[in-house]
Amino acid sequence: MKISIKNTAGKDAGELEVKFAVVENGKGTQAVHDTVTAYRAAQRSGTAKAKNAGEVSGTNKKPWKQKGTGRARAGSFQSPIWVGGGVTFGPRPRDFTKTISKKTKALALRKALSERLKLNDVIIVDDFKLSSAKTKDFVKVIDALGLMGTTLLISNGDENKNLTLAARNICGVTLTTSDSLNTYDVLRPDKLVFTKSAFEQVEARLTKE
Repeated sequence: MKISIKNTAGKDAGELEVKFAVVENGKGTQAVHDTVTAYRAAQRSGTAKAKNAGEVSGTNKKPWKQKGTGRARAGSFQSPIWVGGGVTFGPRPRDFTKTISKKTKALALRKALSERLKLNDVIIVDDFKLSSAKTKDFVKVIDALGLMGTTLLISNGDENKNLTLAARNICGVTLTTSDSLNTYDVLRPDKLVFTKSAFEQVEARLTKE
């Protein structure tokens, strides 16, 4: 599979041969599901907590005597049936992390990227270095590339302050690097825009034995 390379003016600047094995048919679908589920689970803080009867502050005094009042027996103000009492089976701090193997993660990323390539949702730009940090200059590049909707820009990790400053004010445009790109990132936006070097680095990740 070959992808055309464009410059920041939207003109063709050559072609790039995809080096990793494109995933065909239904292979890798479960890996994508498991990886995305694990990624989203890892974003949960797991800090929700409700106090049980033993943790609610209060006196140990019996609310009223056991017999003779005509009311139901009560032994504690911290009882879950009382307003301000403890919570029965309430949330407790927990770790939502799910373990996914490296091979599964690699297959999921390769599957997700393969599908986006088939749908022509991937754009390769020869270089994305900007001469200024003005947002209006970056908008011209976005328009030249014909980008609509949400867009993820993937760079090779080299510091590009102008790109970061120019893109951060545009709604729907986010940035990441080739070494931190994950399956969820690939699936989320409408379009993926790689620099040529960033795409080659992702290929290197996917072609490792």
